[in-house]
Amino acid sequence: MSIKGQAYIVGAFEHPTRMAPEKSSPQLHAEVARGALADAGLSKDDIDGYFCAGDAAGLGPLSMIDYMNLKVRHADSTEFGGSSYLAHVSHAAQAIAAGKCNVALVTLAGRARSEGRSGTKPRVVGSPGPEAVWDSPFRPATINMYAMCARRHMHEFGTTSEQLAWIKVAASQHAQYNPNAMLPKVVTVDEVINSPFVSDPLHRLDCCVVSDGGGAVIVTRPEIARSLKRPLVKVLGAGEAIKGTGGGDIDLTYCGAKVSGPIAFAEAGVKPADIKYAGIYDSFTITVLMQLEDMGFCAKGEGGKFVADGNLISGVGKLPFNTDGGSLCSSHPSNRGGMTKIVEAVRQLRGEAHPAVQVKNCNLAAVNGIGGMLAARHGSATLILERE
Repeated sequence: MSIKGQAYIVGAFEHPTRMAPEKSSPQLHAEVARGALADAGLSKDDIDGYFCAGDAAGLGPLSMIDYMNLKVRHADSTEFGGSSYLAHVSHAAQAIAAGKCNVALVTLAGRARSEGRSGTKPRVVGSPGPEAVWDSPFRPATINMYAMCARRHMHEFGTTSEQLAWIKVAASQHAQYNPNAMLPKVVTVDEVINSPFVSDPLHRLDCCVVSDGGGAVIVTRPEIARSLKRPLVKVLGAGEAIKGTGGGDIDLTYCGAKVSGPIAFAEAGVKPADIKYAGIYDSFTITVLMQLEDMGFCAKGEGGKFVADGNLISGVGKLPFNTDGGSLCSSHPSNRGGMTKIVEAVRQLRGEAHPAVQVKNCNLAAVNGIGGMLAARHGSATLILERE
């Protein structure tokens, strides 16, 4: 079922907190839901569909629907890690097109910072899945799994640490205008590559922040969207993919966006060259580089040159990205950054981003998320959004 034009994002909200030891995760979910509803001009009683992922407390939608006292006729708990929320927007659009709901709420919230979850400690990847027995003896940590991809990309294509650093520089250029950003200071390439190694070849400033907080979006039927006094943001296309280890035959130089991106562009009927703004999952600088290549914004192996030319900086480059500072500088709630990429893309399409980073004539945006382990198994989801 094509979702092109079948649904609109009418409400978007990001929690301003970055540290909330006094709040519970369910409370944060409820607060971002309230914020998105207020942004849309709707009430809690209008919601008849709810979407959440593994960051939700208890039994996911079972617990959160009851906690927020929602009356819904459709629910979805798809778990794609940090890319879940892009998939949820796609699934909400599909459910709306099928008549299963009219107003869908998607929430993300968590307390990764308060709980001390940094991604630098060894973990069992995918536990308790069938692959855990093979992964766990090697004691992988999140940062190690992304560093392996960075090192392989450097080996294959000559990518340099200086080129990766330009991604952080671009994010920091944008974060300086975000009063809620955790790292609002503009940084230089030298500062990035001279920051301490966390996992060679990735430095501390190649890594995202860890924050509390969350975000939410409201997706509705077209006729409901047109009845509200908000700029119209249409869901034009979507794609999803899972990249696994292929029984050991794995290529670390590409990610799931190589599949999810072309699916979304084909459904939307647009090309990467048409995109005015990109929301790109930025857990680490290498994550951004690989998505840019795999989505077709530049050729494979040319991502380093593309970002080093300043192409990601609003007002300077061809493809402004993450104009709130992204996860590299602003927030990474619950160690999942997909939702905030959607929220900032909606701001850009509405013309509501900070004036210093607002993209001129921004009518078409691409958003991509990566969830899981880049060097192992991960989910990828892509959205193409259009201002009508």
